[in-house]
Amino acid sequence: MPKGGRKGGHKGRMRTYTSPEEIDAQMKAEKERKKEEEEGAALNDSQVEEKAAKSDSEDSEEDSSQKRKGVEGLIDIENPNRVAQKTKKVTELELEGPRQLSRREREEIEKQKAKERYMKMHLAGKTDQAKADLARLAIIKKQREDAARKKEEERKAKEAAAAAAAAAKGLHTLCLK
Repeated sequence: MPKGGRKGGHKGRMRTYTSPEEIDAQMKAEKERKKEEEEGAALNDSQVEEKAAKSDSEDSEEDSSQKRKGVEGLIDIENPNRVAQKTKKVTELELEGPRQLSRREREEIEKQKAKERYMKMHLAGKTDQAKADLARLAIIKKQREDAARKKEEERKAKEAAAAAAAAAKGLHTLCLK
């Protein structure tokens, strides 16, 4: 194997030549381009002022059509899927206008509204959980009332027993005298 690493190298390739028609077309295009440049340099000041008076949007549209990459300059095809990105200035942004909410934001708002509705119904006692809570509270209230009544009866019974004992003791002392 030779020192270069490949057998043969680049010298055996087929050569391509430009046809005379292509050379003539290139020469004519170059001459026209030079004439346009000379005419552009010969513009007087009034024409320069008229060009400066054009709106920025027209200039930006012309610039974007001239600055094409690769084959785009040769082929003029409109791709409906390609969206040209437009830069917006801060002054042009519309913050006050209605904007579309994302799915997560919409779901979060719906969740909050549902929670508020549930709390209103719960406070009004219309939900199953509220009804169960009210029933449980009623049972507890009844039990506490019964317990309070029993304590009161026991206290009265003790007082009556104490009074009876005191009366009996008092009679006993009177009998001894």
